[in-house]
Amino acid sequence: MIKAGIIGSTGYAGAELVRLLLQHPEAEIVWYGSRSYTGQKYADIYRNMFQIVDADCLGDDLDELAKQADVIFTATPQGFCASVIGDGILENTKVIDLSADFRLKRVDVYEQWYHLTHKAPSYIKEAVYGLCEINRDKIAGARLIANPGCYTTTSILTLYPLVREGLIDLKSIIVDAKSGTSGAGRGAKVPNLFCEVNESIKPYGVTTHRHTPEIEEQLSYAAGLDYMGGESILINFTPHLVPMNRGILATCYASLKEGVSEERIGEAYQKYYGNETFIRLLGAGQFPETRWVEGSNFVDIGYKVDPRTGRVIAVGALDNLVKGAAGQAVQNMNILFGLPEDTGLKLVPVFP
Repeated sequence: MIKAGIIGSTGYAGAELVRLLLQHPEAEIVWYGSRSYTGQKYADIYRNMFQIVDADCLGDDLDELAKQADVIFTATPQGFCASVIGDGILENTKVIDLSADFRLKRVDVYEQWYHLTHKAPSYIKEAVYGLCEINRDKIAGARLIANPGCYTTTSILTLYPLVREGLIDLKSIIVDAKSGTSGAGRGAKVPNLFCEVNESIKPYGVTTHRHTPEIEEQLSYAAGLDYMGGESILINFTPHLVPMNRGILATCYASLKEGVSEERIGEAYQKYYGNETFIRLLGAGQFPETRWVEGSNFVDIGYKVDPRTGRVIAVGALDNLVKGAAGQAVQNMNILFGLPEDTGLKLVPVFP
């Protein structure tokens, strides 16, 4: 059995990790970490775990946890993992970090967008970006995994084949995305109160959202650009908050290269995702809905070419807490330990 520890187990992503790992046939949770609820019964915080989890919440001592766990999940705010990571931990265990601390390869970009001084820049080069469908070969031998964000997973997977195959104008990419309120975390914030979000939809982080450079970096690699040398795709990314618990929907727009047909678009998606377990291709003219992926590790993708404007509209949808966070983290764990990627993740979407 894989012994797993979770730091931040009482946040939304951490709680989803608990739910998934409890059902995983090859893993057991040995540490329910929570700085806010140390010493309290986990099931007193999440009553859905009544008579399922009998453990107390422990602290966030990674050095001690590294002696007990084969893998540590850090579902923590930005800056925490970078402040505690070290060789003593990585020599004893694997770390899958759900924050952004190791997603971006350029320290200056991280510090610009997150307004934090990076505490462990020496580990950035080693960290592997854990987008499983694209980087699984690198993930397999890693000690430190940077688990991608929810908006980024949706946007990158939706656009990757089009960028990789050179089908679109790289200067024309626009991503318009919507998220459920769980994407903002469990902390109490006035803008996320029921009366503030119900019966409304609003953009936020316009031109400043922190997932923007993550999308740009990964698409730049896909395009073969020298990102570390200063070459980068630039996109317009606008997220919106919608009054639902879970889900991400990203509508991506781009101008097509001359002569690119809808059939060619379909061939590109099939080339990269035709055999992927967790990417469901809906085909031309069919579009995903968040309700059809809720509670699952699936990403649904559809597209349509607009011959009038010469653009492609590609749409992706996923559950932000599963494939956008905890499910992808478990998928990364499966790759790290040589298990089939769908182990513990054969989740049928929940409806209604």
